[in-house]
Amino acid sequence: MRTTVVAGNPKPGSRTLDAATRLAVALTGEQPDHLIDVIGLGPGLLGWGDAQVRAAVDTVSGSDLVVFASPTFKATYTGILKLFLDQFATGDGLRDVTAVPLMLGAGPAHALAPELLLKPVLVELGATCPAAGLYLIDSTYTTDTRILDHVERWAPTIRSSLRSEAS
Repeated sequence: MRTTVVAGNPKPGSRTLDAATRLAVALTGEQPDHLIDVIGLGPGLLGWGDAQVRAAVDTVSGSDLVVFASPTFKATYTGILKLFLDQFATGDGLRDVTAVPLMLGAGPAHALAPELLLKPVLVELGATCPAAGLYLIDSTYTTDTRILDHVERWAPTIRSSLRSEAS
């Protein structure tokens, strides 16, 4: 199984990247095969044809499991993540990818954001999102049990999705 983490935070090496990596490890028991810190793709995201962006898109579309993560920005996911997602073809750009939407925020006000805002765009791009999106409080995700609780509840469903897409 090929696992990738995509973090759409404007700050490189962010808590968003850390939280997404923790979630991927909790789901699979292993470090992800690839980490894509979208901000590192730079101005190539503003158009089409950039080789580094194309390689990142190919990595994601060739993965079995992808955790897509963003901080909550103006009540939704970041523009940097949107620029990256715009690089995928509508309908089948994420075909055969099982995706897990993850968002972080300062408080519970936007707890439904991963489910209502990020998950639909992943599905529009062809991903399978068999589990509820996860929202974490950015100041407590390293000390609370939300990641483990989510994995306990949803890992069997995610694993079942991975098996069915492999056949």
